[in-house]
Amino acid sequence: MPTYRDEVVVLRTHKLGEADRIVTLLSRRHGKLRAVAKGVRRTSSRFGSRLEPFMVADVQLYQGRSLDIVQQAESLGSYGAEIAVHYDRYTSASAMVEAADRLNEAEATPQQYLLLVGGLRALARGDHASRSILDSYLLRAMALSGWAPSLDECARCSRPGPHDTFVAQLGGMICHDCAPTGAARVPAETVALLQSLMAGEWEEVDAASPAATAAASGLIAAYAQWHLERGIRSLSHVESAPREAAR
Repeated sequence: MPTYRDEVVVLRTHKLGEADRIVTLLSRRHGKLRAVAKGVRRTSSRFGSRLEPFMVADVQLYQGRSLDIVQQAESLGSYGAEIAVHYDRYTSASAMVEAADRLNEAEATPQQYLLLVGGLRALARGDHASRSILDSYLLRAMALSGWAPSLDECARCSRPGPHDTFVAQLGGMICHDCAPTGAARVPAETVALLQSLMAGEWEEVDAASPAATAAASGLIAAYAQWHLERGIRSLSHVESAPREAAR
């Protein structure tokens, strides 16, 4: 059976036997992969920490019948250590890789891989507030999967905005005529922040007020949890984490 190489992000790992692990990987060219890393739990393992969650690596795999086998792994991005020592970064990264795992049940795209790598890199560097990096990632990753929230026009009737009601179950911003009775209004600053997070306009994101940032995070979490059938369990830990400002 053939061998192949690819760039991967380690999403999660599971123990297998006494010394092995099953690793779930998001790859650049082959979508989501599950493979066995033999001997990785031994202190003398040739893989070292290169197959831990949040790590980015160039791997060579042997194509097996049910699970592939990791033969080689070279580090491309050692983000785990910087992320793990900051609770805010760790919980945000955990939510990101869980979302990536859920969003890529079908064939993944290179854009999904690159988006996740960029998000983990930004978290490790502390480029921006961790929750803002997560929020931007969730919006853009869901958009790549075909679930982009409508932020400029009504999600039901396509009436041009601006609108001031967001309903996750209906797909985003809703006009007055389509809004359900009792739907909460969203301030214009929060709507603008959602648009900036989607577009990656970090100057505007970093300048947003704490109230708008918290409100946008709540809307994004509700939207993601609604559209992913089992939700993102790690988001409950993110919501309880103290917010860390960008360095």
